[in-house]
Order: sequence, then structure tokens, then C-alpha cells
Amino acid sequence: MEMTTHQNLTKAYSLAVVKGFLIWTFTLTVCLLVVGFPLVVLMVTVGAIMAIALQSILPVSAVLLVAGGLIGANLLLVLFGAAVLTIKGVNPKEVRWLSWLHGEPDPLHTSVYAACPLTCNLTK
Repeated sequence: MEMTTHQNLTKAYSLAVVKGFLIWTFTLTVCLLVVGFPLVVLMVTVGAIMAIALQSILPVSAVLLVAGGLIGANLLLVLFGAAVLTIKGVNPKEVRWLSWLHGEPDPLHTSVYAACPLTCNLTK
């Protein structure tokens, strides 16, 4: 009985860690693409300049080398960030600014209707 309970707990913990890692990977990728758009534009610009500069040295594979390097660096950065956050035990549901991730509404203000000052405080 002890062994099956221990195995189930180990499986549940492993599944929770993998789920947290995948959620962090998705979240960091979306944040990089949406919020980090100026950074992506800067990387594309620097990558184009590097590809043009390398074209004289490596005429066949300069663009492939630069594009692969930039995509690989972004992928490693996202995976490393997700791994660090998962190892530290940060749960995505605990992060306040990620309310869009788990579907919780975060209204900026509540609506006040024109008739409310006349009728809201009435009791029967």
C-alpha cells in the first residue's frame, strides 16, 4: 500500500512540474512575441546586418547561420526562463499580471448607469 501511494504522489508531482514548465514556456513565448515586439524588430534588424556582413565570408549559409542563431538563442532563453521559474516553484496562478492566462476577469472599472443614483439605494 505504501509503495503504490508513493508512486502516485511521485507521478502527480512530476505531472505538476511538467505542466508548470509548459505553462511558463507558453507564457514567456507569448510575452516575447506580443510585449517584446520592439525587441524582435531590433533582433531582425541586427540579424539582417549580420547576414549581409557574413555574406562575403560565407556566401551560401550566411542567412541560415544568422537566422538559426537568433531563433536558437530565443528558444534557449525562453526554455531557460521557464526552467528557472519552474525550479523556483513559482506557480503561474500566483502571478498577478497573468490574469489573462487563467481566465480571471480584471475589470478596469465598474459600470454606473444613469438611473443608478435614483434607484440603487431604494429598498422595498
